[in-house]
Amino acid sequence: MTPVLRRAVTFTAEQCHRVLAAARRHPVRTALVLPTLVLLYVLVLIPFTPGVGDLRKAKSEAPSVLLASDGSVLAEYRRINRQWVALDRIAPHVVNALIATEDHRFYDHHGIDFRRTAGAVLSTLSGDLQGGSTITQQLARNLYPEEIGRAASITRKVKEAVTALKIEAVYSKPEILETYLNTVPFLYNAFGIEMAARTYFDKSADKLDLLESATLIGMLKGTSYYNPVQNPERAVQRRNLVLAQMAKHGKLDPARVEGLAKRPLRLDFERQVELLGPAPHVAQHLRKWLIDWADRRGFDIHADGLKLRTTLDAKIQRAANRAVARQLAQLQTLADSRRKAGQDRALLQAGFLALDPRNGEVRAWVGSRDFAQEQFDHVSQARRQPGSTFKPFVYGAAFMLGFDPSYTFIDEPVAIASQGSPVWTPSDATPPSYQPTTLRDGLAYSKNTITAQLMQKVGPASVARLAQSMGVRQSKLDLVPSLALGTSPVTLLEMVAAYGSIANGGNYIQPVLVLRVEDRNGRLLEQFEPVREREPAMPRAHALTLVNAMRGVIDEGTGVAIRQRYGIQADVAGKTGTTQDNTDGWFIMMNPQLVAGARVGFNDNSVTMGSWGQGARSALPMVGDVFQQAFRNRWIDPNVEFDIPRPVPQPPPELRQDAPILEVVNGLFGSILRQLRGH
Repeated sequence: MTPVLRRAVTFTAEQCHRVLAAARRHPVRTALVLPTLVLLYVLVLIPFTPGVGDLRKAKSEAPSVLLASDGSVLAEYRRINRQWVALDRIAPHVVNALIATEDHRFYDHHGIDFRRTAGAVLSTLSGDLQGGSTITQQLARNLYPEEIGRAASITRKVKEAVTALKIEAVYSKPEILETYLNTVPFLYNAFGIEMAARTYFDKSADKLDLLESATLIGMLKGTSYYNPVQNPERAVQRRNLVLAQMAKHGKLDPARVEGLAKRPLRLDFERQVELLGPAPHVAQHLRKWLIDWADRRGFDIHADGLKLRTTLDAKIQRAANRAVARQLAQLQTLADSRRKAGQDRALLQAGFLALDPRNGEVRAWVGSRDFAQEQFDHVSQARRQPGSTFKPFVYGAAFMLGFDPSYTFIDEPVAIASQGSPVWTPSDATPPSYQPTTLRDGLAYSKNTITAQLMQKVGPASVARLAQSMGVRQSKLDLVPSLALGTSPVTLLEMVAAYGSIANGGNYIQPVLVLRVEDRNGRLLEQFEPVREREPAMPRAHALTLVNAMRGVIDEGTGVAIRQRYGIQADVAGKTGTTQDNTDGWFIMMNPQLVAGARVGFNDNSVTMGSWGQGARSALPMVGDVFQQAFRNRWIDPNVEFDIPRPVPQPPPELRQDAPILEVVNGLFGSILRQLRGH
């Protein structure tokens, strides 16, 4: 033995001798040392356990909700996939099985079962690891997994015990049971007994029978090990043990146990998905906004039950959802029929947006055909070429420069040269007529040759400036002649907002989604009225002239299906749009009380649609469907008109050229109509 080691052993022996001598002289003090140290240890840990205020808050935890303008729930911001149910809506078998198996002296202790704890300690010391946690202690772990943890340590057990005592001071015994059963996990993203009942047996918690209750409670010993889906034999054994415990503690007739133990599991398993609600893209968009708002004010969106009231109209939102789903189902069939053997199936996507042009309030927002499969938002995120829906900005800029809708160009081939770019030769689906065509007809029949010539007169800078002031404020617009035909990608949100400015007499109002935030009791926390400031973007007279010209699109032009197919006779104006090779189809329509637009296309813009991809065939039906329902159900007033007389519908230009008498007749009818309106 080395000298250093010899001195250390001698020193340790001497110290032990002194301690023993002191213990003999002061036995009472010595006996109090260990309890004192334990008490000090517990006191040190108390500040690191949840406070009583936190416990009360957990007791009343409620998710924040997203509400439509009529107060109906659009979405709930839950922390986990759980639906809370009251104790009286849980089958009594569940409660009896839980107490008999996990804590049969539950009603006799105050959070800690000292008899069970002592037994667990002795068993653990003898090599048989035992938990010994009461239901209240398990609840402490479920409620505060981060503060307490799950490590097999003395510190964790002490924090768990202290928290259990606090819980018992705040919660009644029934409340502890209710909270426990609503917070315990059951695999497959199912939290709480209600979601477990639906997941494993396709029924609600109050409908669970004895065997089903025993199976679910049996899982609590180890959800993965006793998973009835993956490990049915173990689950049956554990279920039968739960039945035996129920019989042992007087919750079940012992004579029934043997017969019940022979029965199969009879699962009806189905994973539970979180309800997306009728406006999932809006819910996702506003969730980020609400988190930021709540963080700055000390709220928790998952626990404080905030109420976020939006501008969405639940009826129009549902109509939009149905219209998009129905139209895309039909178009997808056409798309699939073009697919070649072995070619991957490409899914069509769409976006739909409707707002009130008078105040900018968004009434409906459909970001994709199915949020579960496509979270990408085709309203606010997708930037695609708008095609001919961009043309109204060309005509609007021209009207502001003094052009009249009756101004004519010859419908003929056009070749436009611009510095640094190849010669641009826009054409139409039909051959040029080489006849004079008015601006009104050029817009109504979406004539590219007429629009291109007008663009030469107006200039790309003026068109871009007007589009930006009207609402196309986020996307970059290229100042080239082809901008007239919508070659710069934009979002549907920008385009519908811009059409809202046209319908609102040339005043831009930023689209509004959030009205106010309230607490769980409906008390106002913040109102968002100041957002609705009008910005003059176009003189009112010129905006109304543009509206009047866009009426022609619906009355006799590319959007005539609105009248013919959907029977809408109200005062509406709009524009169709189709990009090159039918890559994207657009349609936007406006009324003094509602503006709605839709876009259809594949995510991969190299994948094109057939002739059915034209805006009048792909996007128009969605908008027409929603407007038809809105007018029919009086969600908006079908008798309201723009503040300018409606023109008499005109026949196509080619028909008028061969039958000049029609112009005289139409002129007479127009004169008569104006006189009648004057009276």
